[in-house]
Amino acid sequence: MSQAAARFNDPLIHHWMPFTANKQFQDAPRIIARAEGVHYWNTAGDKLLDSVSGLYTTPAGHGRREIREAVTRQLEELDYAPPFQFGVPGTFRLAHELAQMLPAGLNRVFFAGSGSEAVESALKVAIQYHRVRGQGQRQRFVGRARGYHGVNFAGWSVGGMVKNRDAFGLGLPGVSHMRHTHIEPNRFVMGQGDHGGVDLADDLQRMVDLHGGDTIAACIVEPIAGSTGVLVPPKGYLERLRAICDQHGILLIFDEVICGFGRTGHPFAADAFGVTPDLMTMAKAITNGNIPMAAIAIRQDIQQAILDAAGPDAIEFFHGYTYSGHPVACAAALATLKIYRDDDLFARGAALVPKFLERIASLRDIPIVTDTRGFGLLGAVDLATDGAPGKRGFAVLRRAFESGLVLRVASDTVILSPMFITTDDQLDEMFTLLRKILAAV
Repeated sequence: MSQAAARFNDPLIHHWMPFTANKQFQDAPRIIARAEGVHYWNTAGDKLLDSVSGLYTTPAGHGRREIREAVTRQLEELDYAPPFQFGVPGTFRLAHELAQMLPAGLNRVFFAGSGSEAVESALKVAIQYHRVRGQGQRQRFVGRARGYHGVNFAGWSVGGMVKNRDAFGLGLPGVSHMRHTHIEPNRFVMGQGDHGGVDLADDLQRMVDLHGGDTIAACIVEPIAGSTGVLVPPKGYLERLRAICDQHGILLIFDEVICGFGRTGHPFAADAFGVTPDLMTMAKAITNGNIPMAAIAIRQDIQQAILDAAGPDAIEFFHGYTYSGHPVACAAALATLKIYRDDDLFARGAALVPKFLERIASLRDIPIVTDTRGFGLLGAVDLATDGAPGKRGFAVLRRAFESGLVLRVASDTVILSPMFITTDDQLDEMFTLLRKILAAV
């Protein structure tokens, strides 16, 4: 009898877990059963400190009563309505509130259910915008190595994380990739490095020179590449991308699924770096992680061009999802934005940044640490490879869980993104635990 057949009634085997070593997990499961504030509890009742805000999703802390009550009220009033040709009050309220906090000009909002869907939507907007303006030849996209833009075909095609790509074939045609921004001269730098910004951004100009600027629809980047290990843009990098896009009529898309909603010490990374894109994707912290939701912010004139091109009573944009602007998700998002305002959480998170970055930088004396970097409340620690890539990182993940710490690992990089409500004492506990773990693996 095969091992799979022998374990057929094991309750763990029927769930195929995402981005997980499933065979290993079934032998040594890490199951989280409860959450409150900055802590989780496992099924044995052990308390775990959350050092990654869920999955960059929950900066206001777990178990917020205000969100729970808003969701309950919405379910009692309206659980669902079709988003095609019908509206619900929450979508208009939420879009209006987002427009007030988004960078100037990004005041049209399209809703989706996840960051992956938001990226797909933004790329489609870019294609259609150029087509209605008589530039249908603009079919190319430019992404970046080590970029992550979700797991839909368009997202992983413009993304540049090799393991997310190599199992699924060629992806979309006409996609090029710039170099990533993690370079040797900027190692062990907190914040933006001084080296390489303009040269790295000029990769986009080289794509223009090779393919023709009038064939490129959009360039998409995360202002800070999060999932691959917090790659901070060097000084001048984003500014140069903006200038090249402006010169050649290319739309600039910022993927702020991780960076958005205060993670950089500002409402959005676009504000932190002083560079405004033409489209911006958001998700994760928009509902404090309580209910899946995403949004795409779009420059007003881009939407208007698409609307004006359609005939009377015609659908202008043949795209959307069953759960676009779900009324319950909107209620969760509106409650979340109110918490951010009422508790002044963006400022509270920003006040935590200096100590957080100081703690990240302090880990460089550990022998296996090969780099430390960070910006805002995003930090990363690179570890020397121990045999196969990812082996040491996975050992850190497992040991951390056993030691009472939940963190994020990408190959041999440890990623931290604490909640905005984290106290100084909890931050000290986080790094005391992490130092002990890194010293032992």
